[in-house]
Amino acid sequence: MDKLNFVSDYMEGCHPLILKRLEVINFDKNPGYGYDRYCESAADKIRKACGHPEAKIHFTIGGTSTNSTIIRAILRPSFGVLSADTGHVATHEAGAIEASGHKVLHLPEKEGKICAEQIEEYLHMFYEDSNWEHEVRPGMVYISHPTEFGTLYKKKELQDLYAVCREYHLPLFIDGARLGYGLAARDTDVRMKDIADNCDVFYVGGTKVGALLGEAVVFTNTDLEQDFFTIRKMSGAVLAKGWIIGVQFDVLFTDDNYLKISKNAIDTAMALRSGLTGKGLVPYMDSPTNQQFFTVSNEEEKRIAEFANYGFMLKPDEDHSVIRFCTSWATRMSEVEALITHF
Repeated sequence: MDKLNFVSDYMEGCHPLILKRLEVINFDKNPGYGYDRYCESAADKIRKACGHPEAKIHFTIGGTSTNSTIIRAILRPSFGVLSADTGHVATHEAGAIEASGHKVLHLPEKEGKICAEQIEEYLHMFYEDSNWEHEVRPGMVYISHPTEFGTLYKKKELQDLYAVCREYHLPLFIDGARLGYGLAARDTDVRMKDIADNCDVFYVGGTKVGALLGEAVVFTNTDLEQDFFTIRKMSGAVLAKGWIIGVQFDVLFTDDNYLKISKNAIDTAMALRSGLTGKGLVPYMDSPTNQQFFTVSNEEEKRIAEFANYGFMLKPDEDHSVIRFCTSWATRMSEVEALITHF
């Protein structure tokens, strides 16, 4: 019997609406590098969804190249980026940020998040040191929404973070690889416009939220967008057939599809959490999104591995592991029910 698969949220292809649209336009001839009608249409729809008609939109290939290119484009050579120590740029990107010449400056996370007070304290201590010019200077702040633990920032938390960043003239960058699942969460008070209003640049994830590939970078602070296309090209983050990404986002931002298809991941994740908790599994953290984490013993993990594929997160002690079950826009409730039945 094939194992049940809950490893990640980019295991499936793309939403059928996108596949259908790609088939329809397959033989159209389009300009390259994102200078086409589909990218233009998608950008207009994203600007409207954000409530920022002046925003600059760029379509990129995947999360790691998007993160490293944005950071590379904004930071001066001697500057670093502040991030939670569990942030994607600090862990699972193979040193991509450091390879571009910029250090990731770690802050201790709390439920995957960092807060305004931490930023202020770090900056105060940094500039109190008379030798600060010998150190890597903090030049921007990176967060993700949702976080690596599936948790979400509240609107007030984002506002406070952005206020501190503006006070110290630090751009705030929000990684939105799973943004759809954050926006679709049941109890969140954060909407797309709140994201756009409370940062300088963010991106709308497509790879993990219904697209074959691609992310949409949104510069609300257009002063930071200068030369971004050229830096993308230098970084290998430009797709010659840019229209392939543009048409996907055009579909995702038609008729509120981005939010609609994201809700399936939330519905299946909540059913999964309820079912596994009912079977005695202990949640590691209260995640309201599509990533659900459980603390299991070594023996339990071996048994689970016999019938399901999942993600490994961390080992709190030698006898236990924290594992992740991930749902997506395409997860079927029957898959969740089958997983629960095995327990």
